[in-house]
Amino acid sequence: MKIPFTKAHGARNDFLLTWAHEAPQTLLNKAAMAICDRHSGIGADGWLLVRPSQGTEPPSIRLFNADGSEAEISGNGTRCAAAFLLDSGLATQDITIRTGAGPKQLHLIERHGLRFLFEMNMGSPTIESLDGGPRGGTIVDVGNPQCAVFVENFNFDWQSAGAEIEGDPRFPKRTNVSFVKVLDKHTIDVRFFERGAGVTQSSGTGSTGAVVAAISRGLAESPVIVKTLAGPLRFRWDADEVFMVGPAEIVAGGEFYFEP
Repeated sequence: MKIPFTKAHGARNDFLLTWAHEAPQTLLNKAAMAICDRHSGIGADGWLLVRPSQGTEPPSIRLFNADGSEAEISGNGTRCAAAFLLDSGLATQDITIRTGAGPKQLHLIERHGLRFLFEMNMGSPTIESLDGGPRGGTIVDVGNPQCAVFVENFNFDWQSAGAEIEGDPRFPKRTNVSFVKVLDKHTIDVRFFERGAGVTQSSGTGSTGAVVAAISRGLAESPVIVKTLAGPLRFRWDADEVFMVGPAEIVAGGEFYFEP
């Protein structure tokens, strides 16, 4: 069968987007693995099924990781979905999108063609353990599980360490992992190993978890710039809610031929 897709990325964290009614109604996990494969598919960190608003219900998304597992939310992916809806004429400057982690509000700051800049309310984080995670990491829930490990540098095999922490028995549903280097009170440098996707160049929820962990440990103060391999994301923590500013860009579209 043919699966239409649009490809977008949020700070080089890339996603394929398909209208929910145009996706297979079964075998979604296998379809996600096939379409996200970087050698035999289109290639992406994840696949988003987007449902437009219906009546009073806001638009909604389902997120499948590249390994076929379903995830609650992606910060970068949700910005891509907002860009997809705006480009289709199905959203305005202020957008609410229902995710597996609840409704999220986004505000369009600027648009240049197919390049968008959004502020997204990431919601209220929950700190589950300040320093009791693997390798002394901080365990945070930002709509999905996060483990932030503070390091002096990245001169070690953090990719293998991330894979090890992802599957630690303390995380029955696995976890996203961020390795955080504090540069100053308002700047951190982060590397990411995402649950179900592996190493990614940036992560919206991973950056959120890293910011929350750094501020909670007294290592940073709001606002915070998160440096990633794909460029900076900006954060502020106001009262109980964390806000992220980051880009989304639509880069391609087409059809994927899915053979179950």
